[in-house]
Amino acid sequence: MANLAETIQNRQADWRRLEIMINRVASGRLSAISGKQLAEMGDLYRAACADLSMAEQYRLSPEMVNYLHQLVGRAHNTIYRSRRFQVNLWWDMVFRDAPQQIFRDPCVHICAILFFGIFALSSYCAFNEEKFPGFVDNIVAQEQLRDMEEDWREMEFGRDFGTNLMAVAGYIQHNTSIGLECFAKGPLILPGLFTTSYNACVLGTMFGYMARPETDGGDKFLEFVTAHGPFELTAIALAAAAGLRIGVGILITLGLRRMDSVRRNAMAAIPVMTASGILFFLAACTEGMLSPSGLPYMFKAVWGMFCSTLLMFYFVVLGYPTERPGAT
Repeated sequence: MANLAETIQNRQADWRRLEIMINRVASGRLSAISGKQLAEMGDLYRAACADLSMAEQYRLSPEMVNYLHQLVGRAHNTIYRSRRFQVNLWWDMVFRDAPQQIFRDPCVHICAILFFGIFALSSYCAFNEEKFPGFVDNIVAQEQLRDMEEDWREMEFGRDFGTNLMAVAGYIQHNTSIGLECFAKGPLILPGLFTTSYNACVLGTMFGYMARPETDGGDKFLEFVTAHGPFELTAIALAAAAGLRIGVGILITLGLRRMDSVRRNAMAAIPVMTASGILFFLAACTEGMLSPSGLPYMFKAVWGMFCSTLLMFYFVVLGYPTERPGAT
């Protein structure tokens, strides 16, 4: 009973913290607290439910049991009181908490540097045939290169709307298959990093080869990929980072049980994977509708620059921490 009394004494600080947050929301709306504080409220609520169960099991004083009943009831009604209550938090969660969490995630840093670094290096090596002879042949089969040149040489811009709409579905399936492969192998860490590096190398090699002045259809290829490239490449890197985040949870538990560590890291991977999915969708829509259109190349180039600026603004400007990670 001494240990039980000590546990109850230690838990009272969390009860008071939960009560303060409930009162803060009661004086306004749920949007009065940040997404991070809402997550904390959810944790405190679940802990209070466990405390209530313990109080009833050990037959603690009726006053304490009644207090916990009221606290848990108020917390439940506060968190789940209405759908509008949840919707009001979207702005804060999407445009503050999510980009800051992604910006701070070391797994995102690792995968972004790895993917874009290998992509850029492969593009340079494939483009500069004089300095790196035979590089392209070692990465991509000659038959595949000939098929690419033929396809892009015969490429005609200005397709009809129905064809473009069907292409969007195909691009969604193709692009997401690459991202899902990187994500699925990410928890294995080394296979995930290898898959990410391999995709970056192949894509970069194709890009560099098609960018050569003497490559047939190269100009059409560059016009086609300019608009949707920023979304698609960033989505692949984020998908790999989400998988790697789960893998880190398996390997590094930080004192938690392994399943608890995996669960916590899986929750941390949700914003990263959500952002990846949205970018894959935007890339497919752009690739299916804008890239093959008959619009001038200048418009597509401006769109590509706008997309790159938008990504930098969301992940870097909005993602840069406005408060210390541990602040409440």
